[in-house]
Amino acid sequence: MNSQNFSLSEKLVSCSYVRQGLQARRGHEQLVRVLLQQGKCPEEGWSESTVELFLNELAVMDSNNFLGNCGVGEREGRVASGLVARRHYRLIHGIGRSGDIAAVQPKAAGSSLLNKITNSVVLDVLRFTGVRSVSSCFVVPMATGMSLTLCFLTLRHRRPGARYILWPRIDQKSCFKSMLTAGFEPVVIENVLEGDELRTNLEEVERKIEELGAENFLCVHSTTSCFAPRVPDRLEELAVLCAKHDIPHIVNNAYGMQSSKCMHLIQQGARVGRIDAFVQSLDKNFMVPVGGAIIAGFDESFITEISKMYPGRASASPSLDVLITLLTLGANGYKKLLAERKELYGHLAQELSALAERHGERLLHTPHNPISLAMSLTRLQTHSAAAVTQLGSMLFTRQVSGARVVPLGVEQTVSGHTFRGFMSHTDAYPCPYLNAASAIGITRDDITLCIKRLDKCLKSLSKEAPAEKSELDKTPIR
Repeated sequence: MNSQNFSLSEKLVSCSYVRQGLQARRGHEQLVRVLLQQGKCPEEGWSESTVELFLNELAVMDSNNFLGNCGVGEREGRVASGLVARRHYRLIHGIGRSGDIAAVQPKAAGSSLLNKITNSVVLDVLRFTGVRSVSSCFVVPMATGMSLTLCFLTLRHRRPGARYILWPRIDQKSCFKSMLTAGFEPVVIENVLEGDELRTNLEEVERKIEELGAENFLCVHSTTSCFAPRVPDRLEELAVLCAKHDIPHIVNNAYGMQSSKCMHLIQQGARVGRIDAFVQSLDKNFMVPVGGAIIAGFDESFITEISKMYPGRASASPSLDVLITLLTLGANGYKKLLAERKELYGHLAQELSALAERHGERLLHTPHNPISLAMSLTRLQTHSAAAVTQLGSMLFTRQVSGARVVPLGVEQTVSGHTFRGFMSHTDAYPCPYLNAASAIGITRDDITLCIKRLDKCLKSLSKEAPAEKSELDKTPIR
């Protein structure tokens, strides 16, 4: 409905009623106008009706939704199922063109506008969550591991003679495989134990650079968010080393956007040294379906170079999901979720510490990890080595998801490389332990139920003989 149509409506319905409807329509349009003018996440969230009105307006700009369109090409936005069309708000053409994921499609102005707006809104979120000097970013329809691979493949053209990627160890398979998939050899730097924490071995990093030659390294591949007792890498010191030796620096910031500490590390690293790009997951940071990531950096030309490395068009689903989410939450709604997560981290730490004390264990002291916590399982290990792994299966069958039980002495071979002490980020951590995380979206009820069920499992394991433990998993949840 435009102004002319509203005027015509006054011949059919009382003009006062029509004008009231026009004012309501203009309220929606004003929100859209501000979004297009500023390109920022709105302070207050939109209603679902405003979001849907906006998406429908974008959809009618794509050629597959033109009333008189006659398509004779091989890709015309045809969809056999109406359910599928509605699921995607009839935005069928995807984003980008064959040579550039950020390019505008002539026959999909609406989808192209969606892509541009999403990248602009996400850039604003990156800035207000702590990386103030980030200059460019784009949403890519791949999860974190493949997005890291895309960064490495882009760097290959800048450093064609490079063979290695220097990588402070983190026991997460996709990080490791992202380097192998790009065709590079990871140089694994073992972490050092400081108190209970596993931290970056800077001396070994520098020694490896001198031993193998800076010119032979594609980049340093560092990590922020991780499972305790590992803590975020020493990003500032690594960034300084990268600047000193002229080595690119890629940061895996998988779920670090929800932590002001992780974002501050990236900001400071870029300020004092070198960070070329940092990658974060959409699902872990924005509570959307798996399948997207944000690639961001401080040099717009390099981020553009990465986007042009992506072959072919791309799915618009991750961009659509995160835009809907941010428009619905607004900046204030997202900040509120971040504040709640941080508050509940303290609550989870208190509850785990009290539980650990009751069972003769302790909460590991990992103050540099702002998301993940770890509780020792030393006494349980003494009672029975099998009980440690049994605890993990018991929690899973009692619908406690996300908790990780890490036993001692696990070996895992990933693409030909054997990791000793796998899952613990080091060859021989002093004790087995259990992980729990305060991630965005967690609730106080989640923590209460987790502690209650974990308490029951630990009590059962401390009483039952190892041979009888197979019956424990048949206990109903209460």
